[in-house]
Order: sequence, then structure tokens, then C-alpha cells
Amino acid sequence: MINRRHIRVKVMQSVYALLQSHNDDIIREEKFLKHSILKMYDLYVLNIQLLVEVQKLAAKKIALSKKKILATKEDLNPNNKLLNNKVINTFAESISVESYVELNGLNNWAENEEYVRIIYDELQKSDIYKKYLDTQDNSYKVDKAFVLDFFKEIIAPNDKLGDFFEDTMISWVDDIPFVNTWVVKTLSKQKEDKAFVLSGLYKDNDDEEFVSKMFRKTVLNHKDYELDIEEKTPNWETERIAGIDMIILKMAISEFLNFPSIPTRVTINEYIEISKDYSTEKSSYFINGVLDKVSKEFIENKRIVKIGRGLL
Repeated sequence: MINRRHIRVKVMQSVYALLQSHNDDIIREEKFLKHSILKMYDLYVLNIQLLVEVQKLAAKKIALSKKKILATKEDLNPNNKLLNNKVINTFAESISVESYVELNGLNNWAENEEYVRIIYDELQKSDIYKKYLDTQDNSYKVDKAFVLDFFKEIIAPNDKLGDFFEDTMISWVDDIPFVNTWVVKTLSKQKEDKAFVLSGLYKDNDDEEFVSKMFRKTVLNHKDYELDIEEKTPNWETERIAGIDMIILKMAISEFLNFPSIPTRVTINEYIEISKDYSTEKSSYFINGVLDKVSKEFIENKRIVKIGRGLL
């Protein structure tokens, strides 16, 4: 499921796009924001589905080898460990995945079989696959360890696959690392003899509502927040502050004022971490300094009102 940090990143991108384009169509941009978050789920399912498609391709290759006129002993008695992998079979048998794929028309691998072959070929050449085939242990633990290595070492870092995802949907460029982590967590948590059921995209309704509220509050009040920032940066002209830094600061102020259940220190730490990935090398120090000043003044002036103990 999507976490709050990635929600903040998605909102940041939409706020930036809206303000940079000088477009005031908030409803349209909010719809795109929600759509891009929803499409992340497609990317997640496609990665799960890819494991199954590679297994299917392996089954086809083995079947064809058996039909060779001059079939070798290995052709006739192939190593079926990949076909019998318990973890991949759990995904292949998942009614939840099958229903999602059909409902959302995820025909990407059927229409782009070359990427399944690319991953299959990489797997065939890999040491992790050779080691897996040589292992006599057929336990669930071994199967799971192999699938984790397969995903982390072959699927996730594959540049051609990454380019394909980016070409499929531009917003996936920033989603790929998050979704890769999501898939690894899913594989790690999967238990033996337990059917795989897709979890919800959001942890709860609060997280889903957080998307719209954060976007709207930031956009509708961004000029007021800009004045608050100017007061705390007297030696900086607004134009000198990096565009992403300004958006991050505005979002943090919006979070201070409109989300009483989120501690101010959590807000500051979250946006510092986001700035490390999306802004300049020194931005995190600048953002920390400005938000520290703003939060202290807001608390003193009672503009920040938090619910619960220890939230300031």
C-alpha cells in the first residue's frame, strides 16, 4: 500500500505542475493526481504478474524442448524447479490478481512479450538461477529466497524494463523505486499455504482523504504561505528560493495548520527527507531551518493546534 511519504511526493508533483503552468483548474489536476496514484497499483500488479509470465515462458520452452526430433536427456527430463516454485504458483493461482488484471485490462505482457523474454533470458544467464536449479532443497523457504533474489537482482534493476514502464506512463518514473520496495515487502511477507490477496491501495480512509485535503489546502492558500516563508527568509528574495523548495515549504506549512493529528516534528522530518531526493544538496538544511522557525512562531501564536499529547 502507498505510504504517507509517497503520498506527499505525489501531491508535491501535482502542486508544482499546477503552479508552474499558472493553471487554476484545481479539479482537473486533483483528478490527475488521484489517477496517477491509482495507476501505481497497476505497476505493482504488473511486477507481480511478470513473475508468473516468466514462469509460463519457461514452461513453454520446456514443452518445446521435449518435442525436439533429437531431444537430449536434459530436454526429456528438465529441471522443473521454476515451474514448481511455490511462491510464484501462489500468485498464478490468485483470484485477486486475476480479477484485477481482467477488470483493468492489464494486457501489457501479452502485448509486449519481448520484455518477458528479456527478463527470462537474464534469469537463464544468472548465477542465482543456476544455484537455485542445483539446490536439492525444495522447501518454501528456498523458493521464496530465490524469488526475492530474482526480483531484486534481475527484474527491479533492469533498464529496458524501466524504460518500458516509463514509456507506458510518465508518472511511473518516480513510482518505480517505491513500487519495487512494495513488491519486495509483499514477497517477504508471503506465507506458505496462504492464498495471495491484493491489499488495498491506501492503508485507510484517512490516507485517501489526506491526498485531496493536502492538495487543496496547499494550492488554495499557497500565496498566504509564501508570505509566511518570506518573513522567515529576509535575506532571500522569493525568486532565489528553488521552485521545489518553495513547494515543500508551502506543503509543510499547510500540514502544520490543517492536520492536527500529525506532530510538527514528523512533518518537518518528512519534508527534509523528500528534499534530499527531489531538490538541491543543501536544500534539506535550508528547509529544516525555515520550518523550525515557522513552527516555533506558529506554536507561540497558537496558529498550530494539535490533538493529543506530544504532538507538537
